[in-house]
Amino acid sequence: MRRTCLLAVLFTAPLLSWSEDLVLTIPPVKTSLTVQNQPVAIIVSGSVSNVAAGHETAAFHLNLTADLGDLQQNMTALLAAQLNRSEKCGERLTIERAVLGPRAPAALLTSNLRYEKWACAKVFGKEVVKRLVGGNGVVAVKLTPAVEAGHSIRLQSDVESIQADGSLGEALRSGSLGPTLREKIRTTLVSAMDKANLQAAIPTELQPVAAIEGAQFTDRGGRLCLELSGEVRITAAQLRTLIDQQKPGVSR
Repeated sequence: MRRTCLLAVLFTAPLLSWSEDLVLTIPPVKTSLTVQNQPVAIIVSGSVSNVAAGHETAAFHLNLTADLGDLQQNMTALLAAQLNRSEKCGERLTIERAVLGPRAPAALLTSNLRYEKWACAKVFGKEVVKRLVGGNGVVAVKLTPAVEAGHSIRLQSDVESIQADGSLGEALRSGSLGPTLREKIRTTLVSAMDKANLQAAIPTELQPVAAIEGAQFTDRGGRLCLELSGEVRITAAQLRTLIDQQKPGVSR
């Protein structure tokens, strides 16, 4: 009943002018995903605020900040769970260390890996296993966020550097291994953010009238955050109603 009444106020209240800053605080919302049976927390908070005091408007700033610090600490386990493989007659890949850090407005994921490619053949009736390619490498992938369809976050991935010698270096730079690795890193990060459901932090009453327009990674003292910006199409009176609902002692 409360939500029905509140929605009625939100979408029928008249436009008004104000001489004060209006700020609706979006309290921290904790979501999590599981990496190798361990929960990884992503905490999202934000605000809805007016553009400038003293002007009528039906559009308010929406700002959301997703703290990805816990994801950073578990990046090696996350990538290893998705990328590691060990084929007797094929590819063997081990992510030994992965570091995700800010490079605003993008992020940089640096992976230390061990890669080998093996082939099997029958020689005089016996199976022979031979290593074709092998070695250690370091691959750095830049990840740039963008908004799609007003709500979902996509990532553009670009290989920034490859450090590997010999046959592994050639496989990473010229063969399919480099692009395949880059794409798997991208999809792993996108999947993690999709599971976190960042838009769920927006109050339920505002979700139908909220749109995400911009996204960027930021640096909070080495801690990676994803900043989302957009707008909420409501009036000052409607925003004031929601602000009043946050006051202590007001029934929700």
